[in-house]
Amino acid sequence: MPDARGRLFRPTPKCRRGMMGCMSTQEGQELAAWARMLADATRATVCLALLDGRAWTATELAKVAQVSRPTISEHLNLLVEGGLLTEVRQGRHRYMKLSGPETAELIEGLAALAPRRTEVANSLSAVSKRDAFARARTCYDHLAGKLGVALTDAMTERGLLDWSDGVALTPEGTTWLEDLGVEVEPRRGRPAVRSCLDVTERRPHLAGAVGAALCGHALRQGWVSHIPGGRALKVTTSVRELGLPVGIVRELLPVQRET
Repeated sequence: MPDARGRLFRPTPKCRRGMMGCMSTQEGQELAAWARMLADATRATVCLALLDGRAWTATELAKVAQVSRPTISEHLNLLVEGGLLTEVRQGRHRYMKLSGPETAELIEGLAALAPRRTEVANSLSAVSKRDAFARARTCYDHLAGKLGVALTDAMTERGLLDWSDGVALTPEGTTWLEDLGVEVEPRRGRPAVRSCLDVTERRPHLAGAVGAALCGHALRQGWVSHIPGGRALKVTTSVRELGLPVGIVRELLPVQRET
């Protein structure tokens, strides 16, 4: 499989001869203005929290970001205006969610490219949460962590994915999904398969419509289940139905620590 860093973003089109550059000064200014939306710890924290795919209230996001209610409202308004978040109203309640899977993949990819810092877990609970997050979690609507990367590797080794020109589902992959009972819901503007750079493994996991369908199927079948309070997933031995090697399945199971 090719290096994930080269596949995070699509290649830009070649410049036509005679052009001073592919982007005008105005376009560069617009890109810089958009990027500044994430150049803020509060707004970045909000986007990372919303990677769980749920819709959050402003009060919940204020608590996560550790800011006041008026402050979070200002940040949320900026993110909505910039197109990173979508506002959902239900009665008098206002909910926020990422604008779509492409935004989630962008956030996850940027987080993966950020320099790593050594995290010191000062309690058994913190260690357990950190390890569970790294083993298996959701990235918006698809599988991530060691589980997501292992699934991508297994599909590649079995010839279900082709990486010769980007990433594509092979005919064998289509047959495998049908045999597994996975229904892929097509969506305009969303590719069937896409690579997403994993924030903990620093390698690609499978996104796109197929990645979302596999995640949903695994949850419905009970092969994985949500751990309350975050994006981490609890894995059962039945996850082997995804075609994972036995050794990998053992590594994904929750660690039983002595008390």
